[in-house]
Amino acid sequence: MTLTIPLPYRLFFLYIEPISAISGCIAALNPSFYLGELTLASSFKPDAVRNTQTDIALYQLANLYLLFALNEHLVLSSTSSLKTWRILLLCLLIADLGHLATMAPLGRDAFWKVWEWNAMLWGSIGFVYLGASMRLSFLLGLGFGGGTKS
Repeated sequence: MTLTIPLPYRLFFLYIEPISAISGCIAALNPSFYLGELTLASSFKPDAVRNTQTDIALYQLANLYLLFALNEHLVLSSTSSLKTWRILLLCLLIADLGHLATMAPLGRDAFWKVWEWNAMLWGSIGFVYLGASMRLSFLLGLGFGGGTKS
């Protein structure tokens, strides 16, 4: 089914989120910065482990952020098929849940103590909450003016 995608979804999924993912890519290309910022203020540990394997993993993460940005922008901007949008956004919603699960080593407090978040945690938790909320809203048909048809 083809449908005009509401403007808030198009702005978020075609531009805002891909730009954010590219920001994550750039951050991961600087392993010392990325590792140093990936913590709550109350549990800051300046001795982040850096070695060749960690650097490789972060460079691979940067590549995945780039893939995420390109996939989302290029696939969604190439179609107005509601089915394609739903499938891709469902996959990204599942990835959001996986991404949040990777933050578990910071402890439960990391998910709600927003006053302790630095820019990295705002991106890794707060922005992921926003993206997941936008995806869930889209999948539920919110903002489509009377609902969507399958």
